[in-house]
Amino acid sequence: MSHTGAAQQAFVKQSLVVNIEVPVRVFDGSTFVDDLTIKDFEIFENGKLQKIEAVYLINKRFIERSNEKKRFNPQTSRNFFLFFEMAEYLPRVGTAIEYFMNNIISPEDNLIIITPLKTYQLKNKALEIKPRKEILDEIKGIIRKDTWQGNSEYRNTLDDITKTAQSISALLSSGQENIPTLDEINPMDPDVLLDQNLIFYTGLLSRLETLRKVDQMKLLDFAEYLKFKDGQKYVFMFYQREFIPQIDQRILSKYLSSRQDRPDMIMNITHLNEFNRRNISFDIKRVKQAYADASTSIHFLFISKPAEYTSGVTMEEHSEDIFRAFREMAEATGGFISSSYNPVSAFKEALDAAEHYYLLYYSPKDYSEEGEFKNIEVRVKNKGFKILHRTGYFAY
Repeated sequence: MSHTGAAQQAFVKQSLVVNIEVPVRVFDGSTFVDDLTIKDFEIFENGKLQKIEAVYLINKRFIERSNEKKRFNPQTSRNFFLFFEMAEYLPRVGTAIEYFMNNIISPEDNLIIITPLKTYQLKNKALEIKPRKEILDEIKGIIRKDTWQGNSEYRNTLDDITKTAQSISALLSSGQENIPTLDEINPMDPDVLLDQNLIFYTGLLSRLETLRKVDQMKLLDFAEYLKFKDGQKYVFMFYQREFIPQIDQRILSKYLSSRQDRPDMIMNITHLNEFNRRNISFDIKRVKQAYADASTSIHFLFISKPAEYTSGVTMEEHSEDIFRAFREMAEATGGFISSSYNPVSAFKEALDAAEHYYLLYYSPKDYSEEGEFKNIEVRVKNKGFKILHRTGYFAY
């Protein structure tokens, strides 16, 4: 007699109960809306309306108001991550850090600073032991030193590109001999001199591409670290606008039209345009989903410092790939995006946006651990408010 059927009937499949937390910020224009209740919100997962179990209004680390159908224990401790990716230290960044240290951070908060060289963590109770001014000076010194040392090769490469572009522009416009190059070699034939400069210029552009390449694995590892960090997680990314020195296009066009007898030279110069089409070096969708899943908020502060004028050279902006990628990361996590030459006002605005938020909780219907990314959409009923929140999570 077989007992297979009886054994199969002895077990009943049960749905796994999982609670999803969604930090939500609601704005009417630039003003945070603080009078919403559980009845005002709707939340959808993959387009299906879900039942909201609780809504908490948070001010900094404190629960100001709660609407509960089911009780939760929100973790409202704060973890601040200040991420600096700048070619040079800007005094205005120091002023922004000064505002943060004097007005935002408290002894109960965690602070981690990520520079081009190292990662630093503020020691527990340091704010209770040492004067804030002393800690502030130490932080600004670290950022200044690490920015200078960590990006020295990048800056030196840019300087070499600028000098080489100037030499090429001078050669193209004058056609004269004895024009100085970086190594002060002056071949008798101007075309040979131009060839050498073009080869060197192309090599420098290739080196710069290598230096500015974003490591996808490091981004994903950081997201994984954030996912298992308790409390609320705020990442503020300070990124400086990039310019690439290019040969003056007017001079270049004039030269190309006059040298139809040198197809090899025309090909070499035309090849330089490939460096103007910059591709993003990582999978944006994968990275966005990883940070949304980590329930962190990325605040992207783009420092749009204008380019300095250099004779014979066009300073072409080459931040568009990184700007678009990090902007999408910020949007996917419900973060703040700013493009300004003044990082102080941008940082203040981002910090203000992070201070107040709602925590929504729901239990997904028919949850299953298939590893799929679940899309989340939060709405406020009958209102045209701006709503910021993470776009989803992985069901594991």
